[in-house]
Amino acid sequence: MSTDIIASFHLVRYAGVDAMRHMAFDRPVLRGTGGLRFWRLLGTGRGRSMSLGADLRRWALFAVWDGEPALERFLARSPIAARWRDEAEESWHVRLAPLASRGGWGGADPLGDTVDRPAPRGPVAVLTRASIRPRRLVAFYRSVPDVDRLLGGQDGCLASVGIGEWPLARQATFSLWRDEASVHRYAYQGSAHRAVIRRVRREGWYSEELFARFVPFGAEGTWDGRDPLRPGERDGAAPGPVAH
Repeated sequence: MSTDIIASFHLVRYAGVDAMRHMAFDRPVLRGTGGLRFWRLLGTGRGRSMSLGADLRRWALFAVWDGEPALERFLARSPIAARWRDEAEESWHVRLAPLASRGGWGGADPLGDTVDRPAPRGPVAVLTRASIRPRRLVAFYRSVPDVDRLLGGQDGCLASVGIGEWPLARQATFSLWRDEASVHRYAYQGSAHRAVIRRVRREGWYSEELFARFVPFGAEGTWDGRDPLRPGERDGAAPGPVAH
């Protein structure tokens, strides 16, 4: 994978809420990082799905790199990665080999060079994000509890976190699944989820959306005290309703 585009996801928890300052100070550093073709610094929700509450101690970075060497240089040399190692209370990092992507983020598909590939056997990571139209915010957040209740025990979902650029209106979910079949069951066989997606399309909830799938590999660290990709440490979690 050394010459192919790859992505990465980093979930970092700090001891205090003063970590919010990193959202501002890290931006110029990321803008100047070689080989980094796309990135978003993201806040996180409390718990495992989209919600109106924010966890001010936990932050995320989604990044797309020109190749794995670019990511390795960042992890070895960047002051951001050094702070993760030295100051974070907990952090989890994963490399992501793109399988498929459709839609946009900020007017472009950050994985636009990706050709749809069949998923190999094993875990799959899914990133869904949407810009919610202001007039549809109430309907969107009212839909979250029903989907969460249905999926609280969803077989095959290893972990999930709600993430976002802006409070309320620009939301995303990063989730890990046991295999491609688990993703398919969630997306297409759950009646509550199908009903939400029909409303999304019929009522035009989103002005922009992105759905991407990856093979996760090379995970390091812990996420809520465990590595969800490590056999024996997996449990269920429920992602929020973002259309595919």
